[in-house]
Amino acid sequence: MNKIIFAFFLICIISVSKAQTSPKPAIGQGGKDLNNFSGDRNVRNDSLSSGSTKSTSTEGIKNLDAKITDYLIISHKNDTTYVDTTLTIQKEYKYNYLRKDEFNLMPFSNIGQTYNTLSNNFESVSLMPEFGARARHFNYMEIEDINYFHVPTPLTELMYKSAFEQGQLLDAFFTVNTSKQFNFSVAYKGLRSLGNYQNILTSSGNFRFTTSYKTKNNKYVANAHFVSQDLLNQENGGLTDENVLFFESGEEDFNDRGVLEVNFQDAQNILKGKRFYINHTYNVINKADSTSRNKLNVTHVMSLKDKSYLYEQDAQSDVFGTSFRPSNLRDRVTLEELSNQLQLNYSSNIIGDLQFNASHTNYNYGYNKLVVLNGNTITNRLKGDVVAVGSKYKKEIKGFNLLGELGVNISGDFGGSFLKATASYKINEDLSIAAQINHNAAAPNYNTQLYQSDYVNYNWKNEFNTVKTKQLSFNVKSQKLVNLTLDITTLNDYVYFAKDETYNNVKPFQNDESIRYVRLKVNKEIKYRNFAFNNTVMYQNAKDENQVFNVPQIIIRNTLYYSNHVFKKAMYLQTGITLNYFTAYNMNAYDPLLAEFYTQNDQELGGFPRLDFFVNAKIRQTRIYLKAEHFNAAFTGRNYYSAPNTPFRDFKVRFGVVWNFFL
Repeated sequence: MNKIIFAFFLICIISVSKAQTSPKPAIGQGGKDLNNFSGDRNVRNDSLSSGSTKSTSTEGIKNLDAKITDYLIISHKNDTTYVDTTLTIQKEYKYNYLRKDEFNLMPFSNIGQTYNTLSNNFESVSLMPEFGARARHFNYMEIEDINYFHVPTPLTELMYKSAFEQGQLLDAFFTVNTSKQFNFSVAYKGLRSLGNYQNILTSSGNFRFTTSYKTKNNKYVANAHFVSQDLLNQENGGLTDENVLFFESGEEDFNDRGVLEVNFQDAQNILKGKRFYINHTYNVINKADSTSRNKLNVTHVMSLKDKSYLYEQDAQSDVFGTSFRPSNLRDRVTLEELSNQLQLNYSSNIIGDLQFNASHTNYNYGYNKLVVLNGNTITNRLKGDVVAVGSKYKKEIKGFNLLGELGVNISGDFGGSFLKATASYKINEDLSIAAQINHNAAAPNYNTQLYQSDYVNYNWKNEFNTVKTKQLSFNVKSQKLVNLTLDITTLNDYVYFAKDETYNNVKPFQNDESIRYVRLKVNKEIKYRNFAFNNTVMYQNAKDENQVFNVPQIIIRNTLYYSNHVFKKAMYLQTGITLNYFTAYNMNAYDPLLAEFYTQNDQELGGFPRLDFFVNAKIRQTRIYLKAEHFNAAFTGRNYYSAPNTPFRDFKVRFGVVWNFFL
């Protein structure tokens, strides 16, 4: 909590020490969605891109010629967009803990808890297994989640949102260019929320520091970041079976969710991680003009990460079976990984963009103890080195944009390979089409291969085959017609968690049958004057003989809303109602010891509507959000769950604000 308050006041002091004034109006429309600062291209309410709110003061502005399009956001792939302060329906969808669209996610009752995944995208170019505790990773910021900046004047963003009982969410960000060559940014997202049920307190912190540098002649360019993250959740194992009935009864005595009994009240898990990353390039040849280009550069990418996952419980619980000790149970696993990649990049009009790369990864995953179970010793470490090679190619041919990428592990204990090819074509300014094929083979996550615990039945060492995925996808984008995505995926040797009926514990298994998974997602917004009806529908079908991969057949989100300038255009107002719905299915259950979801086929959940009423407003660079979440909870039935024995949140009114300062 002290970290949140300190970060908030530090950035406030930096920001408000000068007048809050806007850059000159920009020409054109807002940038595409790249991160929290940007939205869609409909900037009808962007005060920085219209002349209606031009600054009347120049005090404190370092660059009077600055435009909104000069505030650049650069991704880890060097894709560039710019800051967008608009208020759109996409901003409403992303105004949450993750600051991402949660269309395919089902949140738990307390902010900061995990999410049940309703739809899966198996596109991947990863050659290494992932760290376990995947249920804790929704808010864990990976390399692709970190952006870099180039700004003409200092930029600050403050985001606040109320939480559930004794807490709040704050995301504070500041960036500045000390010169045209050097930029740095510092940010901290902090959360604390008690929640409405027993023992579900959440407390998390995401610290980010980025820096960018380039020489005056652009011979050398570097982007680097450091992140430090800690995500803590108290765990209660869900409601007891008896209290599930009390919850569904709707009796007034149980409206105070704190009186409902849970499986245990003495457990918590925490995911911690630190990462240092640098991507720097030396341009050997850098010749380009309006008619031709000839570029050759050498790039080095390094990532050093240190992760740990800890599960603690005061006393043994029968939910997980017998334990080696009766009290003070503590399971801790760590991963240290150092990765280096060397790239040779060449670009010309004739050949296109071509890259060859070689990578080396050193990994050390495991525990600081050995386990002897039934006379067998379970090793405590997976460690070694993996060498990989790969290439990329990009070329535009007669209007078609072609992109190819491949990689393969050539040495080490983990096999892996991937192939990705994309072809896209822009028919006109509104309509574009694309097709993509993706093939990936990679080792399953570390915690499926090796796990140790103070609980006897949560100890294993497995030798699984690589998990193989093949995906074919098609995409159509058109604001006038429809946005459509179709992907067809085949999964072989799929690894999943499920209950072992012999010992009644959760453990990993490998499927011996192929799974065929089809998704069709359609989005269309219909507008009439100041009213709009935004519709997103997804159809899913999983052909799985063993029933180890379960998803709802239909996911729906419909928003009917009104937008207009009010009070002589001093404020932009947006208000409406959103319906979220998915069909009932065998929803995955949650295991708090592993921080993993597991397959279950005993109970169908879902099939309940979630209605939210929102009123959002924008005044200059400030966006205000007010929402009545799940306001239908009291009159559409108490059958709303995020996972078995884990109810979704009740009706709650929440408030928040996003405030940009351009100094």
